[in-house]
Amino acid sequence: MSGERPWAQVVEPAAAGARLDRWLAGRLTELSRVRVQGLIAEGRVRVDGHAVKAAHRLQAGERVEAVIPPPPSDGLLPEDVPLRIVHEDEHVLVVDKPPGMVTHPGAGRIEGTLAAAALAHVPSMAAVGSPRRPGIVHRLDKGTSGLIVLAKTQAAYDGLTTQLARRTVSRRYLALAQGAPRRAEGMIDAPIGRDPRSRVRMAVVPAGRGKRAVTRYRVLERFGTGAGALTLIECRLETGRTHQIRVHLASLGHPLLGDATYRGRRGAPSGDAALATLVDALGGVALHAAGLAFTHPVTEAAMAFTCPLPDRIEQILSHLRNRGR
Repeated sequence: MSGERPWAQVVEPAAAGARLDRWLAGRLTELSRVRVQGLIAEGRVRVDGHAVKAAHRLQAGERVEAVIPPPPSDGLLPEDVPLRIVHEDEHVLVVDKPPGMVTHPGAGRIEGTLAAAALAHVPSMAAVGSPRRPGIVHRLDKGTSGLIVLAKTQAAYDGLTTQLARRTVSRRYLALAQGAPRRAEGMIDAPIGRDPRSRVRMAVVPAGRGKRAVTRYRVLERFGTGAGALTLIECRLETGRTHQIRVHLASLGHPLLGDATYRGRRGAPSGDAALATLVDALGGVALHAAGLAFTHPVTEAAMAFTCPLPDRIEQILSHLRNRGR
């Protein structure tokens, strides 16, 4: 079959007595153990020329051969789209996602995704995670820019998803919100679920109808007063719900600049033509994933990355600071 990849290795003395499926999964790190077991059951793995079971105990010197098939036909097709790579090693890929790029295929958007671009860069990611979301362990909204980590191997995928579930991944965002929050810092602990009035919106919902969502925020800089006030806010996620920061800040009456979905009755600030032009050029929402920290899923080294604000937001801040002088 076209696209099949042969693989072979001799069992080292230290691995004597190991189960075949565990030993093989530890070397074909782009495949899950379940996938490896499937290959063995299909007869695509042989030990010294013989088909054996997944529980076969290996002996030193045995030759293990495998034929790895191409990704399933329902998998994502790679697209040669440039990536802004912040860090890359054998297991993880950290990217600065531009606004306007969707993280993975979804309703109404199947091309030009980050997942497809990453797949073109690392073809072996096709076997990591799910076929339509290869390597994707978390996401950023289309209109949000900044740091996102992808898994290049199944070992990295398993490790990163576990850290996200345990809430040990640190994610820091910078947002430019409308209005002036009364408190300089605080915590929003409010469940988020699908908005019953709109299929494309999320909303803060009564307890029991959504998933718990926790956002910690801190005011960094204030601009203006009254209806036209804007505020630069740092947000840290303890959970990762869809549109979480956008929904939480909007629920306080402070929707993000450029966010038509959640601005409610509050329109974009008026009376400043230059600001209006800059907002129109945002290309998304005034939200940027500026910091990302996690434990390397394989080496266990502490990993921390920062990403400066893009020009699309920095130009607005520069305008606001100069306006106040």
